[in-house]
Amino acid sequence: MKFCSCLVFAVFFLTAVLLIAISLRNADNCVFYKLCTVQSTKVQLKQQLWQRQLQWERLTNPAAVSKRLEP
Repeated sequence: MKFCSCLVFAVFFLTAVLLIAISLRNADNCVFYKLCTVQSTKVQLKQQLWQRQLQWERLTNPAAVSKRLEP
């Protein structure tokens, strides 16, 4: 009788450990996906910022300004 109860406890314990491991793995995958999405967005925003900076420098370049002012 004691062996049977130990076996049942071991099976329940092992099942609980495996369910927790699966849950943690799913959470890890979710966090990894969010991290990749955020990093991708960050790169896109940096590229947009660089493009805007180049546009601004083109507009404020003294040579470009003088060309626009000349008739």
